[in-house]
Amino acid sequence: MKTLAALLVQTGQPLELVEIEIPALKPGQVLVEIAYSGACGTQVMEARGLKGEDKWVPHCLGHEGTGTVLEAGSAVTKVKAGDKVVLSWIKGSGIEAGGAVYMWGDRKVNAGGVTTFQRHAVVSENRLTLVPENLPMDVAVLLGCAAPTGMGAVYNVLKLQPGDSIAIFGTGGIGLNACLAAALGGASPVIGIDPSPTRRALAKTYGATHVIDPTGVDVIAEIKKIVPQGVDVAVEASGIPAVMDQAINATRQQGGRAVVIGNAKYGAELKLNPGVFNQGKSLMGTWGGDSVPDRDYGRYGRLLGGGRFPVKGLLSAPYSLAQASQALDDLADGKVGRPLIDMSL
Repeated sequence: MKTLAALLVQTGQPLELVEIEIPALKPGQVLVEIAYSGACGTQVMEARGLKGEDKWVPHCLGHEGTGTVLEAGSAVTKVKAGDKVVLSWIKGSGIEAGGAVYMWGDRKVNAGGVTTFQRHAVVSENRLTLVPENLPMDVAVLLGCAAPTGMGAVYNVLKLQPGDSIAIFGTGGIGLNACLAAALGGASPVIGIDPSPTRRALAKTYGATHVIDPTGVDVIAEIKKIVPQGVDVAVEASGIPAVMDQAINATRQQGGRAVVIGNAKYGAELKLNPGVFNQGKSLMGTWGGDSVPDRDYGRYGRLLGGGRFPVKGLLSAPYSLAQASQALDDLADGKVGRPLIDMSL
């Protein structure tokens, strides 16, 4: 069986739309017909060669999506044929079956435990979670990365309390989910910082009480006009080291906490004044918002489907698979919050 995929063949070049041969399933692997894929800054960095040397090209891309199980390999117990599933890079329960190797003519095409820029994918059992009841398949794409990372950073890492003030640096897909989570968690004020007017407008829609354009201004001074003592907590979702520094400096003394989500370019370095730690501030990292799919995705799905926010607007107008490179360019340029690739187009 063959399927259509948008492959990374050479970094710095557009993705190539090709037919690849699907391998036989190994124990613990599942064949999924992809309905929708999201796209993340991680794919932008991969495609542009910003993560360092890529030894795996040509390879499949994408780590968040939704689809329908067509076939479950031996030893799989978590899902069965016909199940609607979320595909996520964050590991849950089930077998870690490793990646797959597809064939493109006589060339091998590498793939990790989950890939989604293709119409059919071989996925490791532990990267699949059932789509929460009554959540549309397009919205459920957010559960593959943006929601667990953004919401999880707020709830699991920062442990936001009602009334906490929060600054969110970078209001792309992950930052917008952090905004939404903060608003639903009773934070006030919720400050979104992003140079993109599109993303600042989206931040206002999804819970930000204030937005700041960081271009040409002292961001910390602007935040302190709103919260003079500094915010209780901060989320960094830009991947820019200078912004990571701003995030910790935006928090209050004696208990201020900041979490870094964004992926910096390969070789980048973060320089901090160590005095921030003597002020009683904490700078933390996270792996996918410290989310556990089997524990958290149902909750995030209920929050997304609760009706308080128009969550479909978190996603772009749909791109076709042939437009995957354009989706990544638009994401990098700040034109969209979270690209949505519709495999039916």
